[in-house]
Amino acid sequence: MGILKFQFCQHHQRQLLTSSFDSSSFLNLSNAFSKNRLQGRLLRLLIAPNRSTKRTFNSSVVALAMVKAIRVHELGGPEVLKWEVVEIGEPKEGEIRVKNKAIGLNFIDIYFRKGVYKAPTTPFIPGMEAVGVVTAVGPGLTGRLVGDVVAYAGNPMGAYSEEQILPADKVVPVPSSIDPIVAASVMLKGMTAQFLLRRCFKVEPGHTVLVHAAAGGVGSLLCQWANALGATVIGTVSTSDKAAQAKEDGCHHVILYKDESFVNRVSEITSGTGVDVVYDSVGKDTFQGSLDCLKTRGYMVNFGQSSGTPDAIPLSALASKSLFLTRPTLMQYNTTRDELLECAGEVFACIGSGILRVRVNHTYPLSQAAQAHADLENRKTSGSVVLIPEGN
Repeated sequence: MGILKFQFCQHHQRQLLTSSFDSSSFLNLSNAFSKNRLQGRLLRLLIAPNRSTKRTFNSSVVALAMVKAIRVHELGGPEVLKWEVVEIGEPKEGEIRVKNKAIGLNFIDIYFRKGVYKAPTTPFIPGMEAVGVVTAVGPGLTGRLVGDVVAYAGNPMGAYSEEQILPADKVVPVPSSIDPIVAASVMLKGMTAQFLLRRCFKVEPGHTVLVHAAAGGVGSLLCQWANALGATVIGTVSTSDKAAQAKEDGCHHVILYKDESFVNRVSEITSGTGVDVVYDSVGKDTFQGSLDCLKTRGYMVNFGQSSGTPDAIPLSALASKSLFLTRPTLMQYNTTRDELLECAGEVFACIGSGILRVRVNHTYPLSQAAQAHADLENRKTSGSVVLIPEGN
């Protein structure tokens, strides 16, 4: 925690000396300063009295844990992401404070920003994936030390911040062999790939799988991992450049869905049989076609909706081929500490063995999260996108 001293203008000196100054007032003042090129961390802020007045005061000395973070005050487009000063507290029992080194950007962040998913509070700090260094440990907590490099993915939301408070049982240790930027880019996506391939539908040699958005963050990992498990992998992408990446990632067949019907092409590839499982993060635009691509007793796994919420279908629509339909989430597959450690451990092991090659194709300063959101929504990115707090 650093100390940052300000040279206040006379107006603000008078304000500090003549009025009570609670944390809310301080936040407003700090945010005003931040708009005038005040950068850096406001971590342990000491506001000293104006020596020329030779006045001492107690309540006007403020020591607050202040950091910069992205906050959302209203739902909407990328422009609602605001770079602001916020106050964080000290870790309580069972908690740690973490200084983030790298923050993963995921489509779920966009869903919360737009209101597709409802945030628990407003305003809120987005972000559900980060890697950082432990800077403080709550009272009585064992097993975590200041200086440990840890990662988390999922709840609680709030990763778009220079520092954050986290439950100690939600973080996992990061192997020293894995760069924090790589770890931050793969925690949520990698653990999502793990539960989709290993637990939601257990992919085995001989299976044929269809992966939509095959060049995306999760899609890239799904293709690599499914190939390593012995499956035949079919991927859909939007451009020839993404098709080349999907091929590198283990896709045996790549479909440019803008140029041809992926349903017809899957039928050709499988000689009309269909695939064992579809991993669909696109949603509305691909949902019905994905169902059509399945073989008898096939699994439709919808784990995202980048194109919008799929239209409702009658239950009887699954009956023609006795299909299975599921809408899983990572949090329900990592409900216990043991599940979390096993899931993350398998992801890190696959990175270490070379099964998973993590592409961090795009990095943005945390303060430019709005641009990163816009680029992700407009399909200008491939692989993983990582936000870097200033000073790292």
